Amino acid sequence: MLCCITADASCPVTQAEKALEGGAAMIQLRHKSASGSDLYCWALEIQKLCRTHNAIFIVNDRLDIALAVNADGVHLGQQDLPAEAARKLFGKSKIIGISVSSVAEAEEAVRTGCDYVGLGHIFPTPSKKKLGQPLGPNAITEISQRLPVPVIAIGGITGANVCEVIRAGATGIAVISAVAASADPAQAASELIQNMQSCLQKHR
Repeated sequence: MLCCITADASCPVTQAEKALEGGAAMIQLRHKSASGSDLYCWALEIQKLCRTHNAIFIVNDRLDIALAVNADGVHLGQQDLPAEAARKLFGKSKIIGISVSSVAEAEEAVRTGCDYVGLGHIFPTPSKKKLGQPLGPNAITEISQRLPVPVIAIGGITGANVCEVIRAGATGIAVISAVAASADPAQAASELIQNMQSCLQKHR
């Protein structure tokens, strides 16, 4: 599964549209500096696009925006609203993902009721300011073997290294710059999906 996360540099709706054209299965609306009103307007448009393409729509951090547009889910960081509290407001049928970077964080995320974890950063990445060294593919193997929920790998994933990630046990990948910063985002998304599928077929 390919999850495309919107970048701050250009219109999130346009980014989502191109990624969905390329076959992305999930869009995550992320814009750290945007106003609530802008996020709400973008979320409404992206929700429509995702429904047209039978894709999942996730809002990053902002449970209020996710609730307001009836998004499919919300993705929470370690410093965000706890998953248990989000679940009470969001309901049992909605998706809650949590960012993790260690076994302890991953196990705690599952304990609090997440539906998937976003594990990273796997490789060096310019998309976010990171503390610490990249986890590497081995961390995917270690954590995915311990968890009963999907592990979505994030951080520096490209067409050149995506097979390492899938072989290591990731259920899917989440990318920002690999698609959003591409000259042809739709093609970039399509190629990532093709590479993942090819890797899965070779290692069954």
